Amino acid sequence: MKQTALYEVHKKLGAKLTPFAGYDMPLYYDDISKEHLAVRSHSGIFDVSHMGEIYIQGQDALKFVNYIVTNNITDEKGKVTYALLLNEKGQILDDLLVYTIGHDDFVVVVNASNVEKDYAWILEQSKQFNVQLRNLSDIWSEVAIQGPDAESIVSQLFNDSIKSLKFMTFMNIPHLDQGVIISRTGYTGEDGFEIYAANHAVVDIFEKAVELGAKPCGLGSRDTLRFQANLPLYGHEIDMDIHPYTSGLKFAVKIDKAFIGKDALLNDESHKTKKLVGLELLERNIPRQGYKVFKGDKEIGYITTGYLLPHVDTPLAIALIDKDESTLGNEVTVQIRNKHIHAKVRNRKFLDKNYVK
Repeated sequence: MKQTALYEVHKKLGAKLTPFAGYDMPLYYDDISKEHLAVRSHSGIFDVSHMGEIYIQGQDALKFVNYIVTNNITDEKGKVTYALLLNEKGQILDDLLVYTIGHDDFVVVVNASNVEKDYAWILEQSKQFNVQLRNLSDIWSEVAIQGPDAESIVSQLFNDSIKSLKFMTFMNIPHLDQGVIISRTGYTGEDGFEIYAANHAVVDIFEKAVELGAKPCGLGSRDTLRFQANLPLYGHEIDMDIHPYTSGLKFAVKIDKAFIGKDALLNDESHKTKKLVGLELLERNIPRQGYKVFKGDKEIGYITTGYLLPHVDTPLAIALIDKDESTLGNEVTVQIRNKHIHAKVRNRKFLDKNYVK
């Protein structure tokens, strides 16, 4: 089992560790609900060093990145772009962020569970392009500082220049003996920053952020926060069997350019029969991923994510169901063990996001 550079810090803080994507990661330190509420009301800090960073450099870098991802990538330095990585069949291999370092330099940030698969795929596609690739995942660390107080904490850690950042932009700032990348991004629905640094530098950043008031948070609250903000997660609302449009990711697919899997994607009409919806349980129970959804005796879909959120009285879920059963207010049932629990279809807006745009 791998350990991030912050492993000893997590143990010192009393984290409950759990295996995730090949790493020993904090599930929580204190209590998932308290960590969730800290991010909503003040600030929290997450170790997300298990994420993967792939560096792409060379004369054809811009052309190549646009060929392998679905969104339009420009050479606008300091821009972060959300995109999808597809195979030739138009299936989603991963969702990712592209950081434009310069015209010939990009960093692609991929999901932890897909790092090796993604790197092998991207490397294979690069053979006809004048580019060089490096997998930096083992030498870079990443922390996310999220919440209403995030700007204050990050400006104290570095300097006030970070306040000029808008959502989905980044800057390079000197720190210790080298630079760090700071982006105004995150996965909680709150304002926040993600900080990429060398392994040896991230301990200093994490510990100082905690001293400044950021509450250490684990994977448990990371998932409840992103769910409440209706942010899809690979392996839940995104996978190879769910059409990107069904996942609500049409905005990240630019069909006016060429990319791997484009023709297959446009010929796949599965999104016309399935839809991701919000569900509100009408009885007290917890809807979990994979639980089946029924209309009468007919199975119409399944839960992708579900929780009873802190300070929310009603259990909520996101479900992939037949599109003709997706009308708001439609009453369905969720099979939980040997019972059918009543629920109704609702929108997926569980929270108003607080990004700085």
